[in-house]
Amino acid sequence: MSHSPPDSGRARAFHLAGSSVPAARPQPGLYIVATPIGNLGDITLRALETLAGADLIACEDTRITRRLLDRYGIETPLVAYHDHNAEHTRPRLMERLAAGGVLAQVSDAGTPLVSDPGYKLVEAALAAGHRVIPIPGASASLAALVAAGLPTDRFFFEGFLPARSGARRTRISELKTLPATLIIYETGPRLDESLADLAEVLGPRPAAVCRELTKAFEEVRRGTLTELAGHYAQAEAENRGEIVLVIGAPLEEEAREEDIDAALRRALATLSVKDAAAAVATATGLPRRAVYARALALQGGDD
Repeated sequence: MSHSPPDSGRARAFHLAGSSVPAARPQPGLYIVATPIGNLGDITLRALETLAGADLIACEDTRITRRLLDRYGIETPLVAYHDHNAEHTRPRLMERLAAGGVLAQVSDAGTPLVSDPGYKLVEAALAAGHRVIPIPGASASLAALVAAGLPTDRFFFEGFLPARSGARRTRISELKTLPATLIIYETGPRLDESLADLAEVLGPRPAAVCRELTKAFEEVRRGTLTELAGHYAQAEAENRGEIVLVIGAPLEEEAREEDIDAALRRALATLSVKDAAAAVATATGLPRRAVYARALALQGGDD
C-alpha cells in the first residue's frame, strides 16, 4: 500500500544565495537534525535538504524553528514536541512513521537529545523498527570545548547541574575525581552561584565561561574557577544568554591525593592501619608518617 504525504503538493525546496534548491523526499524514517546554536548561517546543506524534504518537523518551539525555516524559505509543516506534550504527541508521530512518513526532529538550538527532550521518540522509533538517521551539525558543548583552551582528549558532558545549592555541591563532589575536562550547561541567573559552588568544591582549577557562542555578543572568558567566580559575582550584566562552562581535570596534586586514598582504602580492606600505610608508602615513595596519618583519618582514628 502506498502512503502519500498529506502535504505532497507543497514545494520541497530551500532558498540559498537567492536561488531555490530542490529537495528530494528522503527515505522514510526519523531524522535527528542539528540546527544552529545562534548564528543561522551555521546550518549544513544536508540539514536544509532534510528539513525541506521531510513531511513534518517536530520541534520544541514552533516560533523559534519557524525563524530558521523562513530564513531558508522552507515550507515544511511544524508540530510542537516538548516535555509538556510528549506523552500526547508521540503516538501521533509514531503513526506518521508507521504510515511511511519522513519525520525530522529538531531542538531549539544545536543537536537534539543533548540536554533536550526527544530520546523517548528515538527509543520508540527504534523499538518499532523504523530507521533513525542523525544529521550532524552545531553543538554548544563541542563549540565551547574547542574554544576553551583546555585538554580535549578526554571530556565528560554533565549537562545542567541541580538548581539548589546543596544538591549542586553534592553532584560537583561526585564529579571531582573524574580524570577528564568537564562540560556543564548553565543559565544566566544561576551562573554566579554555580561558579561559587564549583570553586569551593573543586578549587582553583583552570576553566572557561563560554557565553552566547556564535552570536553577536559571544564571550569566552578564561581563568581559574576562583577568578571566574569573583568576576561573575560582580558582573551581573554579563550573566545572560546561553552559557557553557568548561572545567579542567583534577590538578596533579588533587589526582595524587585521590590515588593515595584509593590505594589506602584497598589496603585497609585486608591489612591493619600500620601495615596498610607501610605498603602504600613503599609503593609510592611517600613519607611513611604522612601516609600513616592519612590512613588513620580514613579509618576514623582506629588502629
